[in-house]
Amino acid sequence: MEQLLSAQPSMEQVIGGARIKAPVRAQYRGVLTPEALAFVAHLSRRFTPRVEELLQRRVETQARFDAGAKPTFLESTRHVREGKWTVAPLPRDLLDRRVEITGPTDRKMVINALNSGASVYMPDFEDSNSPTWDNMIQGQVNLGDAVRGTISMTQGAKTYRLNPEVATLIVRPRGWHLWEKHVTVDGKFVPGGIFDFALFFFHNARPLLAKGSGPYFYLPKMQSHLEARLWNEIFVEAQLLLGVPVGTIKATCLIETLPAAFEMEEILYELRDHSAGLNCGRWDYMFSFIKTLRNDGTRIFPDRGVVGMDQPFLRAYSQLVIKVCHRRRVHAIGGMSAFIPIKNDKAANDAVLKKVRDDKLREVRDGHDGTWVAHPGLIPIAKGVFDEHMRGPNQLDRQRDDVTHDEAALLAVPEGPRTVATLRNNVQVGIQYLAAWLAGNGCVPIHNLMEDAATAEISRAQVWQWLRHGVTLDDGQALTAARVKVVIAEEMEGFRRQLGDKAFADSCYLDAAFLFKLMALSSELPDFLTLPAYDTLIASEFSSGASAAAPTSRM
Repeated sequence: MEQLLSAQPSMEQVIGGARIKAPVRAQYRGVLTPEALAFVAHLSRRFTPRVEELLQRRVETQARFDAGAKPTFLESTRHVREGKWTVAPLPRDLLDRRVEITGPTDRKMVINALNSGASVYMPDFEDSNSPTWDNMIQGQVNLGDAVRGTISMTQGAKTYRLNPEVATLIVRPRGWHLWEKHVTVDGKFVPGGIFDFALFFFHNARPLLAKGSGPYFYLPKMQSHLEARLWNEIFVEAQLLLGVPVGTIKATCLIETLPAAFEMEEILYELRDHSAGLNCGRWDYMFSFIKTLRNDGTRIFPDRGVVGMDQPFLRAYSQLVIKVCHRRRVHAIGGMSAFIPIKNDKAANDAVLKKVRDDKLREVRDGHDGTWVAHPGLIPIAKGVFDEHMRGPNQLDRQRDDVTHDEAALLAVPEGPRTVATLRNNVQVGIQYLAAWLAGNGCVPIHNLMEDAATAEISRAQVWQWLRHGVTLDDGQALTAARVKVVIAEEMEGFRRQLGDKAFADSCYLDAAFLFKLMALSSELPDFLTLPAYDTLIASEFSSGASAAAPTSRM
């Protein structure tokens, strides 16, 4: 088992213009240098006001949707969609991205993911990473060691180190809605995305370039091209400050919100000097569909398990990503298969592998240039499908002129049942994931699926939506708040019996159930479950006088 970090007293201190309210452990001092934190502070001072403006714009936009407006293609940017432009040429190590794997940034995970045989590894500071102080800073330490080829660890009798050939790193910083609340600049929290990006870029841009690679990023949760414009401005400023040629940074944008689906071409345009394409963030996209159209009683989701990529609204979305990207000469990366191999049940495992194979076959035939998997055991399947049907490094020459910018198709209502079994599953997944997240683990296998914040968001948002609109379930009864409370209580009793009294009492299940109930029964749908959960996490860290220890490896 990976050795846990020793607790040290939290000592507030100012380094490089940034005030840190968390332990600066000995192993962190190479990351939290005065020069690096001065870089963080500069970017924070310059761009935090713009982050705040864009978050307020989200509130105003959602208010229009709540009042009955629908997302639409912008008339003001028609010239971008109709213009003849392409993104800047891609570097060599981003030309072939046929299989990508993602996961949190603990040391063993980083080593195994880089060695996994995937084309790309996306170390994740966002949805699969619980943002304890130690997780975030130890993750930076781990990635710095990986970039320099020095990362290793010993677990029992086994030593882990990098192979001669490893995957390309594309780092995912946090989205604009998240803040690093352990660090302030001029009395304001630092935007989490700026903090994660700045530390990685400052320490690793030049070593990556020296190796023939570069500083590459995945940008999550954007809702408009103006948010992409902000990232582009940050990239330009960061490159100028460090004397790195403008255009060195390359960024892939996750199209994982419903509003962004109507601005994907504009998002590419804003980042055209820094773009590495778009990715179909399917799980967050489903959550965003529910959240964006939450007041519309005609847009109610069926059971989560039946909402696959064969649903018309998801096919319209994924094929439009391909059309837009290939028209602009950049990659369209497919979505995450959340399945994981099932041990000790060959029939069930064979069924899972067939679902993964079918999913990847659909993607490559549609024209995607690569795909995501959640588990290294699925890499050979995904790679085999893409190797067979994509003989070159990508499919950029495959235009999808048959695909149209179809608003009605993008907003089509998913079809399927709404069942008591899914209500229970949503409660189980939501609470179990939150309990793990509060304990420092943001990536959790539950019911043979790899759950992260995106899939947990679907679970809690679906309960809220069904309750809000009084959905009648398959037992003929309408869902009520009282019934949700009963199901939560029953599932909590099941967790208690499963864990035992002592382990249950020592766990974060009570806090998780409180948060889940609060969000499911709220009169308004909270934007992100990680926002109140982060406040709970921070309160726990600060009250203990030391940051939580880093979780053990999960891969």
